[in-house]
Amino acid sequence: MSQAPQVKIPATYMRGGTSKGVFFRLEDLPERAQTPGPARDNLLLRVIGSPDPYVKQTDGMGGATSSTSKTVILCKSTQPDHDVDYLFGQVSIDKPFVDWSGNCGNLTAAVGAFAISSGYVDKERIPDNGAVTEIVTVRIWQANIRKTIIAKVPVTNGEVQETGDFELDGVTFPAAEVQVEFMDPADGEGAMFPTGNLVDDLDVPGVGTLKATMINAGIPTVFINADAVGYNGTELQDAINGNPEALAMFETIRACGAVKMGLIQNIEEAAARQHTPKVAFVAPPADYSASSGKAITINDIDLVVRALSMGKLHHAMMGTAAVAIATAAAIPGTLVNLAAGGSDRTSVTFGHPSGTLQVGAEAKEVNGQWTAKKAIMSRSARILMEGWVRIPGDSF
Repeated sequence: MSQAPQVKIPATYMRGGTSKGVFFRLEDLPERAQTPGPARDNLLLRVIGSPDPYVKQTDGMGGATSSTSKTVILCKSTQPDHDVDYLFGQVSIDKPFVDWSGNCGNLTAAVGAFAISSGYVDKERIPDNGAVTEIVTVRIWQANIRKTIIAKVPVTNGEVQETGDFELDGVTFPAAEVQVEFMDPADGEGAMFPTGNLVDDLDVPGVGTLKATMINAGIPTVFINADAVGYNGTELQDAINGNPEALAMFETIRACGAVKMGLIQNIEEAAARQHTPKVAFVAPPADYSASSGKAITINDIDLVVRALSMGKLHHAMMGTAAVAIATAAAIPGTLVNLAAGGSDRTSVTFGHPSGTLQVGAEAKEVNGQWTAKKAIMSRSARILMEGWVRIPGDSF
């Protein structure tokens, strides 16, 4: 029996923040995958190597974690005053679906760099002043959540400057700093707090009633107190990911939060919406050793936060969840703000499994509703490989 030949598709493999993914220009995709639908999803699944019952993604570009099972599609922006449209697909590792319900904040830093190197930013806006490094502002339209993000990308000799001395906990080697600004990060179609409350009682079968802050800023996130579920907030991945009962508990909390936030109708629907909402647990600052062995002291941080992504404890912190953390920390009375000491603040430094992260956010109350102007954080990005990916022609 004859077999379909492999198809090769131009692609770039990039790290952005503590994530990495396969980047495509929309115009480079096969025609039937240039529009949303099963063909596009099946193509991305095959590129990443999913679904994989072995949960290794050996036969694809994925790295078998939520941080490395990611895809990005970019095109010249369809929006006024923007450079590039950014569409993010979180690929499930062991199930045959791609979740389009949210953004990846970490990869946003790479989007800015890719937009410049791919010609999506007008050439006259890219300085070519020899060895002098200048900053190019890339205006990104995040198509999943329909929000504007600003990436400030360093450029030297007319090319993206990728190397540097900026260190980011969770990333092994230093690189050039990219500042990312999430404009109006709250849900534009609904309230920042979908329930109308800063803290709710969340009834969770098999767990009980938990205090929860449910916020839609950066990405929908359900925050609970660490001690309410038997943790102290300084746990590393093995303490959670090696415990099936703990993972099941957090998934149930996430599903119940999704229903309470109005994202799904019943908890059974959560299985088809793995990317959002996130669930995270918080606690006051404490001393601990990060996964690298780095000592984090109580004086380094305002609070500790641990977050789960795609059913597992994240090795560092998702960029969009960091926006939610900073925004919630800026609003008096949320669980995040209380864990950080309860004071007014415009920035927060929190401890995560790989180290620490500082994020700035400004929030204000208008007519009884909380809004956020923007959240700011620094990331880094670089190209790991570029060329073509190949997949069987009959797989999409």
